[in-house]
Amino acid sequence: MMNEKKHVVIIGAGVGGTATAARISRQGFQVTVIEKNAYLGGRCSLLHQGGFRFDQGPSLYLMPKIFDELFADLDERIEDHLELLRCENNYKVHFHDGDFIQLSSDLARMKTEIERIEGTQGFGRFLDFLKEAHIHYTEGTPIAIKKNYASIWDLIQWRFVPKIFRLHLFDTVYRRASIYFKTKKLRMAFTFQTMYMGMSPYDAPAVYSLLQYTEFTDGIWYPLGGFNKVLQALETIATDKYGARFIYNTTVTKMNTKDRQVTGVTLETGQVIHADAIICNADLVYAYHTLLPLCPYTKKLNAKRLTSSSISFYWSMSKKINQLDVHNIFLAESYQESFDEIFQKHSLPSQPSFYVNVPSRIDPLAAPPDKDAVIVLVPIGHMKDDDQTDYGELVRRARSMVLDVIHRRLGIQQFEDWIEHEMVNDPSTWQSKFNLWKGSILGLSHDIFQVLWFRPSIKDVTGRYDNLYFVGASTHPGTGVPIVLSGSKLTSDQVCQGFDRKPLPRKLGEQKVEEDNNLFLSLVIFLLPLFFSLYFFTACLQVMNIKS
Repeated sequence: MMNEKKHVVIIGAGVGGTATAARISRQGFQVTVIEKNAYLGGRCSLLHQGGFRFDQGPSLYLMPKIFDELFADLDERIEDHLELLRCENNYKVHFHDGDFIQLSSDLARMKTEIERIEGTQGFGRFLDFLKEAHIHYTEGTPIAIKKNYASIWDLIQWRFVPKIFRLHLFDTVYRRASIYFKTKKLRMAFTFQTMYMGMSPYDAPAVYSLLQYTEFTDGIWYPLGGFNKVLQALETIATDKYGARFIYNTTVTKMNTKDRQVTGVTLETGQVIHADAIICNADLVYAYHTLLPLCPYTKKLNAKRLTSSSISFYWSMSKKINQLDVHNIFLAESYQESFDEIFQKHSLPSQPSFYVNVPSRIDPLAAPPDKDAVIVLVPIGHMKDDDQTDYGELVRRARSMVLDVIHRRLGIQQFEDWIEHEMVNDPSTWQSKFNLWKGSILGLSHDIFQVLWFRPSIKDVTGRYDNLYFVGASTHPGTGVPIVLSGSKLTSDQVCQGFDRKPLPRKLGEQKVEEDNNLFLSLVIFLLPLFFSLYFFTACLQVMNIKS
């Protein structure tokens, strides 16, 4: 009986579900992945239309070392499965006045570009910015995405205290960028990346400048054939090499429970599939509301902040648009106001910033000859409670604004006439296609009190079920493809521990954070800054009272 394979059911064949299936099937578990849609990848899937191919969601292959680590953990080499193409330019960033900056990993070109806007001292400040981002990356990555926080004591360690200040956890991306860049243009050009995480740069913790660091040092890549090729490779490894099974077009309606166990899942057909453990890759907020018995924690989830949604256009163009690069950013003049409208009013900004991806610029097979596949992502607020929005009208407004910006900034008056075919995702379709709560495309936000231990844990956070685990954007460590891939390692390790199995060692990139067991010292050091802050605040109030 000791060698009997335990059956693990994974709900959802998204990035997290597919990567975790490959990992735990290699660990010797019997794995069944159940996916509601007819295709692999969730948001990381493809759309096809008349010879055109579009990435439905992610299109930026960032932090390549994490992908390398994943395939190495599966006893595979990524180059045996994927052909990765490096983008010559990272982005072409367009400003409201018709000016633009070409961001790349070429420092000589960056020097010219930055000094053109910031003056002769600008490049030195850019290098200082990268030095800080390097600290955020090298010190923040092991803590933020490669360590599990099963309890508060995993967080409260005295060795973390200096890192609170070095990682600028209580500062924002925009404020830190403003220290190094004097012009609004470069402050915008080096902060819009927080939208990868569905956050405003005015709210996102400054540590997330690690994204800019990896862009400039590792570059931006694209898998030939589309981002979904990564998932296809993982599915092949999981099924052909390690015996996992993927079931498509099958909806899970609930997780079955008994005492402190989840015992399996019930399908829409009424069929019950037994499980010794369940890993949920469905949207976490949706799962607690819909697939599990309601509990007080369900209401707590309603109070947590969500990331943005998007209106995404997928345009089949009748000709090549040479003015567009692979990755293009169009920034609104009212930069902060546009983010406020998204995250405070949960609406479409009156002046949206948006992202344009042209996969056919780097992968000719993404479009027929002499034509282009163009994807436009317009960030907007997530759906509201009892949402009554007319999304057809909202899509028309967004489309009109995007076309107007392209006409004015690129001087292409015939652009709309060249659109042969259009597909669209809006908040309501993101919700219906992928069960994304309120159409939030990146799950729970990454506010400082919604990350690390404060984020929903990998193991059932309510403590009701001993064999229920989560992986994906809304659980620890967070959102974004490379982050979720790192999370798949943490989740698979937790499942192994739940069955008293030793997780297989990592093949590459093992990064350990020193543990500290002196809880009293840790508490004292963590609480001292709080006490001093309160003391200082109280003293200031007393001085003000005396003066008054």
